[in-house]
Amino acid sequence: MDGVLDGVRVLDLSRVFAGPAATQVLGDLGADVIKVEEPGRGDEARGFGVTAPVLERLGASPSYLALNRNKRSIAIDLKSPAGLALVKRLAASVDVLVHNFRPGAMEKWGLGWDDLRAANPRLIHCGFSGYGESGTLRDFGANDVALQAHSGLMHLTGEPDRPPVRVGTAGIDLHGSLGMVCAILAALLHRGKTGEGQKVTSSLLQSSAHLMSYFYTDWWLARTEHRRMGTANHLSVPNQVFPAADGDVVIIAPSDDMWRRLAHALDPARLDRPDFTTAMDRRTHRVALVETLSAVTRGLTCDEILRRLGAAKVNVARVHNVGQAADHPQLEAVGAVLHWERNGQAEQGVAPPFTLGAAPVGVRLPPPSVGEHTTQILAELGLDDAAIEAARQAGAFGLAEAAPPA
Repeated sequence: MDGVLDGVRVLDLSRVFAGPAATQVLGDLGADVIKVEEPGRGDEARGFGVTAPVLERLGASPSYLALNRNKRSIAIDLKSPAGLALVKRLAASVDVLVHNFRPGAMEKWGLGWDDLRAANPRLIHCGFSGYGESGTLRDFGANDVALQAHSGLMHLTGEPDRPPVRVGTAGIDLHGSLGMVCAILAALLHRGKTGEGQKVTSSLLQSSAHLMSYFYTDWWLARTEHRRMGTANHLSVPNQVFPAADGDVVIIAPSDDMWRRLAHALDPARLDRPDFTTAMDRRTHRVALVETLSAVTRGLTCDEILRRLGAAKVNVARVHNVGQAADHPQLEAVGAVLHWERNGQAEQGVAPPFTLGAAPVGVRLPPPSVGEHTTQILAELGLDDAAIEAARQAGAFGLAEAAPPA
């Protein structure tokens, strides 16, 4: 079955995280994504956070493999005039271009929106940067952790009496990637109505602000300065991690009705107290409530707490490690895991965070090796064997690396 973006061609000049995550979703939806990589090394994420034996076995890091399925790879040297000419030719043939170079880099190469629109007025030109394309921070380098710090997210994360802590995943990058996908889909709809392409921009700054929107609004309207609370939440009590006999659980009971159900399910003698009756009471007596509830949960296993509170319709979850979460059968039950083969080996990855009943996403292509599809893509551009060889001799590109051993 064709994907909803079947027939849409995407030129992916992005690398590392947010950009590749966005173009992977477009590929999952059926778009033909052409990933431009540096000859030899490829996307630098191919070597991120991986030991030599794992790299030898997999051929690329899990960081790269997680974000680059449903793409074809062409190895082109953007520093070569011949390579740059090929990229411009590709840009004239696609519907969408995505990049995450620093502001000004694309214009320097003649690949900016104003440079490319003359040859391809229907092009949707999407750029993703750290702090955006204007303002005093325009030229600052940035990554996910830098924006965790800049945005105030890191200030909110950790224990009250300890230094700020980074969030354990690249949430600003991933949130930004879905923002890019939304913008690109909106631009495609606009083009369908008007025939016009457009420039689309986003940034880690905008992604982080969107994640922090509640806290920023609370500051702008009420001048509330939030501080670190560990796993607790200023909005309600209980709303945090509690110890169990064999692990930890998160318990969230914001409403009075839910609190009563919790108390009766776990230990009404200790928890059904007048000073815990209302939400205001529970916030006022936060310390006493947390101490009392912790004493109750320490005497129960995680499974028993989940069984009792689940039956009582109270929000509860076990604190899993990554392996427990990744292998939990509920992921497969909701279609959150995609499966494919690469070099004869079974692999799997996380699906986009949605399902489409009429056009399910799937894996047409496993993550590619560097330049795996170079010759194929150039032939589609109209280059014959002699022209491809001439471009190679001119230093425009590299051909496919050998596939890693199975």
